[in-house]
Amino acid sequence: MGGKKVLSIGPKTLFAVLGLALSVSLFFSDCSRNKAEGNGTKELVIWTYDSFNSEWGPGPELSQLFEDETGIAIRWVNHGDAGAVLSRLLLEGKDAGADIILGLDQNMAEKALSSGLLEGYKPAGADRILPELIIDESYRLIPWDYSYFAINYDSERLPNPPASLEELTRPEYAGKLILMDPRTSSPGLGFLTWTKAIYGDGWQDYWRRLRPSILTIAEGWSSGYGLYTEGEAPLVLSYTTSPGYHLEYESSDRYRAAIFAEGHPIQIEVAGLLGSAKNKGNAKKFLDFMLSDAFQNTAPHTNWMYPVTPVALPDSYRINPKSDKPLRPPAPTDADLNQWAAILSSGQ
Repeated sequence: MGGKKVLSIGPKTLFAVLGLALSVSLFFSDCSRNKAEGNGTKELVIWTYDSFNSEWGPGPELSQLFEDETGIAIRWVNHGDAGAVLSRLLLEGKDAGADIILGLDQNMAEKALSSGLLEGYKPAGADRILPELIIDESYRLIPWDYSYFAINYDSERLPNPPASLEELTRPEYAGKLILMDPRTSSPGLGFLTWTKAIYGDGWQDYWRRLRPSILTIAEGWSSGYGLYTEGEAPLVLSYTTSPGYHLEYESSDRYRAAIFAEGHPIQIEVAGLLGSAKNKGNAKKFLDFMLSDAFQNTAPHTNWMYPVTPVALPDSYRINPKSDKPLRPPAPTDADLNQWAAILSSGQ
């Protein structure tokens, strides 16, 4: 039987081995640190509303553009409408698991900012944002598109649409209006804001007068607008920019937006970086990308809102009407939402 061979290591070899071991240790330490800082992975988690990441929304196209540019794959997590996204964020807090929330608007900004969950980051290109659209000077919430709320109508079924909020209460519109719930939907919240701005302390009485006109209160914009295009009702809450979609993809001017004499409230959609983000470096790259021409040119023909930077609009936007009186009223309070719910549920 042969004996075991003993390996003899000289001083030079020993130092070389120790040096190599130290280098390997430092390498893996750096990798672990980079991963913890969100720079060692190629993933990004974004919470948003359903229609953004729908087959016809901007999500799929923007995902491909961003991955082609950076190699980072986006994992979208849908939570209904924007109100549901905010509610979920406030519920889960630092355990949310998202890197970015996208799709809240200025009416939800106070709750989002006061939560302390958002971290400021000024993206490359932020100075190109139209100044009137900035809602947070610390860039905890960053604008990426905007439009104006409007009552849209089916011109084949309703050739003479209402011309004001008050006209919506007329008997000829009974059961013909689809709205969204302000507790879960950003358009729903915007419409409540609109009625408060016009009627002041009398907004509750307005809703009592409006109630007979309402066919249904949808949970979110997608479901409500879907009922409208399916022919359930000829009037729906949407945007001044919605008609452009039908002209672009259906070559139809059937669906239009009514312009009201009292003006139309703006909606500014925003995105924010979470302080608890696990992929923070990737998230910042996305926020930079969000203000690039590639993103801003894509959003108008997929999300059907105006870009926040000066890029050209699709030709189909020519059908979208403009109001001479843009409004930017304060957001409703929780007490307002409770009063609204009581009016709609009590029948009084």
